[in-house]
Amino acid sequence: MPSKQTVEDLTARMRSRARSFFEHALAESSIERAFSRHVHCERNVLRLGDDLYDLSSYQRVSVVAIGKAAHTMVHAFEAQAGNRFEGIIATCVDPGPQVHGFRYFSGGHPTPNRESIAAADAILKSLSAQNESSLIIFLLSGGGSSIVEKPIDERLSLDDLIATYRGLVHSGAPIAEMNAIRKHLSAIKGGRLAQAAYPARQVSLLVSDVPDNAPDAVASGPTMPDSTSVEDCYRIAIQHGMIRQFPESVRALFQSRGLEETPKSDDFVFHRSRWWTVLSNASLIQTAKIVAEKNGFLVAVDNSCDDWDYTRAAEYLLGKLCELRKAGSRVCLLSGGEVTVKVSSPGIGGRNQQFALACATRIAGENLTVLSAGSDGVDGNSPAAGAIADGTTFTRAKTAGLDPEYHLTGFDAYPVFQALGDSIVTGPTGNNLRDLRILLAY
Repeated sequence: MPSKQTVEDLTARMRSRARSFFEHALAESSIERAFSRHVHCERNVLRLGDDLYDLSSYQRVSVVAIGKAAHTMVHAFEAQAGNRFEGIIATCVDPGPQVHGFRYFSGGHPTPNRESIAAADAILKSLSAQNESSLIIFLLSGGGSSIVEKPIDERLSLDDLIATYRGLVHSGAPIAEMNAIRKHLSAIKGGRLAQAAYPARQVSLLVSDVPDNAPDAVASGPTMPDSTSVEDCYRIAIQHGMIRQFPESVRALFQSRGLEETPKSDDFVFHRSRWWTVLSNASLIQTAKIVAEKNGFLVAVDNSCDDWDYTRAAEYLLGKLCELRKAGSRVCLLSGGEVTVKVSSPGIGGRNQQFALACATRIAGENLTVLSAGSDGVDGNSPAAGAIADGTTFTRAKTAGLDPEYHLTGFDAYPVFQALGDSIVTGPTGNNLRDLRILLAY
């Protein structure tokens, strides 16, 4: 029988291994690497995805970057295409030194702020000056929904928007459903920026933090045809009990069925528009798979619990891991996307730490390790990106005077992992490819 010290050493190595897999996946799935594949400029001809644009044929070329990765995307874009561009960058991440020729706005996240409104006004004003001889390059990433915002109904105040966003975030609804409602309340989302930019030629490069089959949910799809409808919004609000959480002005719009429809795929404003996803959650998973295999693990990928409640996802993935374990002694299960948490009494934490703590209460004493972290470096209202749990977490927490069950119930997972040294703290990464869960059996 292995000694207590041997077991502790093994679990510590597995925690380190899981952390290194995540860090490697994050580094290899960088925006710089993605843009080097998808963007190229030679002899004044710009390649974006599979399309070519002769820059000399346009009177004006502008760049509009929105989201957590906006500054990083502009840097990567100029590294491939040159520093000849001007435009607007709206982000919630401290950019450090700013890119010459760009106006910066510091929008709010996860709720909008006054800079979010100012950014929307500036972008709309800039787009209104374009014509059919203009080329607009949109660089879109996650977080853009709140970072740039303007209500379509002038009766909605900033405070109304903040309260609505807060209700959406705490509702437990999947991100695509939250964004469906955001689109229909916004003057820029759901294709309305494309309306504002018409008749200019438009192309959007996406760093996606949404399911791969729903690219129009990135930043709530400001430049793409909206696949959701007002009827979807009414259904989603009822299904998740949102209406009573909305401020009076928004509640009145829903109760009177007064939402305005967004532009759809047959709208003429999209006839001069193109879109390319240059980086997504699949990139993160693939790089994690490669490094885990190189380290001798039998690897499986299962994304089927995307948008599931965190408790259901924990039960499912741990069950899947135990099944895989029968085929080998060193197994790695990778899972991408996001789990949902319906918060009733928020402490300090986020969905990744909540998921990890839920796993910790189920795997006490077992040779299993679970990592869950966000690629943007931010998990809820905590300073961590996520956390690592294993078969010793529950006991170590008790020894440290912490009650994991109490913290789980109070949505207060961060203090547990922070005390144990098992928080994953990267700081904002300037990227946003959803979450990665790494489960190891050994």
